[in-house]
Amino acid sequence: MRSLADWGGVGPAGVRGSGSSQRGVAPTLGVGAGQPNRVGSAEIALRQAGEGAKGAVLASDAFFPFPDSVELAAKHGVKAIIQPGGSVRDEEVIAAARKLGIAMVLTGTRHFRH
Repeated sequence: MRSLADWGGVGPAGVRGSGSSQRGVAPTLGVGAGQPNRVGSAEIALRQAGEGAKGAVLASDAFFPFPDSVELAAKHGVKAIIQPGGSVRDEEVIAAARKLGIAMVLTGTRHFRH
């Protein structure tokens, strides 16, 4: 899944603030930038992606400290999530992704800019 990590990290790298982008096969389908929380960013990106979210990759610059964004992504049909990791609850979030059938890649790298 190294190629997924390289590819998915491109979206949030260009987003200021708490960034989340929804990516399909090649294009960016939605961007939730500058929101004060990760769930708000994911909601905006998923809403913009619409039906394109099904089978897509959700890429986030921020780590997921709770499974709430993973659960939201699952409701929209996302099949993979790429995020930097680093939360003390990474194992809980990874377990939620597994339970929901979502592949998750933790890059260990943030591109966060303000």
